[in-house]
Amino acid sequence: MNSLNILKYDLISILSYCLLVTFGIINIYSSSFNESFTSIFDSSTIVGKQIIFLIASSVTFIIIIFTKTNFFDRIALLLYFGSILLLLSLFLFGVERGGAKSWYLIGPISFQPTELAKLSTALFLAKFLSIIQTDLNKTRDIFIVSIIILIPIILITLQPDPGSALVFLAFIFPILREGLDLRFFYFGLIIVSTLILTLILGITKSVITLSILFLILYIHNRRKNFKISILRYLLSLIILIGISFSTNYLFENILEQRHRDRINLVIGKEVDDRGIGYNTNQSKIAISNGGLFGAGFLQGTQTKGNFVPRQHTDYIFSTIGEEWGFMGSVITILLFMLLITRISLRAERQVNHFKRIYCYCFASLLFFHFFINIGMSIGLIPSIGIPLPFISYGGSSLLIFSVMFFIYLNFDSSRLKED
Repeated sequence: MNSLNILKYDLISILSYCLLVTFGIINIYSSSFNESFTSIFDSSTIVGKQIIFLIASSVTFIIIIFTKTNFFDRIALLLYFGSILLLLSLFLFGVERGGAKSWYLIGPISFQPTELAKLSTALFLAKFLSIIQTDLNKTRDIFIVSIIILIPIILITLQPDPGSALVFLAFIFPILREGLDLRFFYFGLIIVSTLILTLILGITKSVITLSILFLILYIHNRRKNFKISILRYLLSLIILIGISFSTNYLFENILEQRHRDRINLVIGKEVDDRGIGYNTNQSKIAISNGGLFGAGFLQGTQTKGNFVPRQHTDYIFSTIGEEWGFMGSVITILLFMLLITRISLRAERQVNHFKRIYCYCFASLLFFHFFINIGMSIGLIPSIGIPLPFISYGGSSLLIFSVMFFIYLNFDSSRLKED
């Protein structure tokens, strides 16, 4: 067991965490407040349930902070397969909410195993990469890493909850840090760009555009006297054309109508401020109403009028924008950026591969959630149901993200020695 010397822990990160969680409770209370409220500790209310999970998270802090770090290394594989089993069991025993069979209901408590899968994948990925301890230049290693990440992505997409599955792409950042060739990353960006281009322009125009771009790139490189193979260019172009042709099938058959509508809204193919775009439009109105310093706690007209659906979960940032204004929004963003940056910088000081990679995985997950959620609230990203860590209502999210943070604290406190 580790001794509790508070000075060896990352106090700046602890302060950031406490401020974010406290601010989350305040805004959940505001976004769900009504005149019948008697106490924030009433377990029948949304804020009361969140406080119960906060208390549970505090209990895990005591347990995790005194646990030897090699324990997490040992349980990584077991925890990963356990979370995969829970994801599989959802198809038999899960409860459907919001069109996705993503929840277990145990009495009054609901649990989303997708959140546990984030933690277990981070630990197992860190374990595997720390075992090979080399640059990812072997096809076998790249294949195994891909499988580790793709299994939860596929199972979560089939629920169907493609928004939550998308978050697992955050693991590309620690993989790149551990030596994955940047060409894989660039090719992935090209594939995503091809998908978006096809959705916007259609198959015919996107194929013509790709062909022209590849021809220009080939001629440019030939003039620079680069040794290039026209066969490689043609093969890459054929692959991207194939992806372009498959885009419509994937769009129509993998995604649900609500997801298709939200994507069409963002790329400009649809304008619907009263239908599928209502949530985002009302969120933007709420944020703009806040001005510089906000309307004040419990004073937001959009918030109090319940104009923003799911304002205590996916759109909690609109409550912050309306009641705390531009300054409150900036402070929230700065707190997240401080926490993410600090975790990343201190990860570099780790002498243990497993701990370092896990810290990068956690920082990447935080960044993805933070970026996507706020992007949803201001209309830059389709609404895909991603909570804002530590702030949005959601017991599973708060508990698991807190556990991931406490594991980081444990690892960071012993970064200069092996356990």
